[in-house]
Amino acid sequence: MNTLDRTKINAERHAGKVALVTGGSSGIGLAAAKRLALERAKVYITGRRQGELDAAIAEIGHHATAIQGDISKNADLDRVFEIIGSAEGRLDILLANAGGGEFVPVGEITEAQFHKYFDINVKGTLFTVQKALPLMRSGSSIVITGSIAGIKAFPAFGVYAATKAALRSFVRTASVDLKGRGIRVNIVAPGTVVTPAYKSELGLSEEQIEQFVAQASEVTPLGRPGTADEIASAMSFLASDEASYITAIELVVDGGQSQI
Repeated sequence: MNTLDRTKINAERHAGKVALVTGGSSGIGLAAAKRLALERAKVYITGRRQGELDAAIAEIGHHATAIQGDISKNADLDRVFEIIGSAEGRLDILLANAGGGEFVPVGEITEAQFHKYFDINVKGTLFTVQKALPLMRSGSSIVITGSIAGIKAFPAFGVYAATKAALRSFVRTASVDLKGRGIRVNIVAPGTVVTPAYKSELGLSEEQIEQFVAQASEVTPLGRPGTADEIASAMSFLASDEASYITAIELVVDGGQSQI
């Protein structure tokens, strides 16, 4: 289930559309970029590390384009949208996916950690959306990556959870601010999905990841973690014309973990 099933791809779903996936070099972002490309969108991805971007482009194929940049830096965002605007003149799909977090108990959170993740997850996402809007026309779609941590408590994950709760609130407000423009904005809240960030961002060992997955599986009705492609499928749906009357929602994709 970790490999994208091409028999389930709608090859015409995003035909002719221009899409940007931030944080598209690994994990959920890479899975989403691959799916959109197979569904015939022209895909751009961003990420902070050029080597990972190059590897992702080779994996995505379909004439995808990588733009190195850090979403927490407005100058980088300006450059990203200048490149897309010059090349395409528009943006039809924005998957604001870039983000990060780490486990820190509330009594040990530092000011630097607080600012780091609010700058990336909240400020970075907000200005990604803001700077994309001039390129977006009626019928465009914005999908933000949230988390069930925004609605369900996990030990030592308070800062990350707060950023995701803030994004849920932002989606509601943005949907109202965009009234009349025909631009939809929604958020997808994944449950437990093991990605490379479990090691690179969270700093977990293989043994710790196995324990985390086992604990999550025990309290999840479907009895297993999700896959990056299952989240990507939900994101693609919300970005598509099939979801033309859906805006301001949080679509929880967690095997039922947060619902019981």
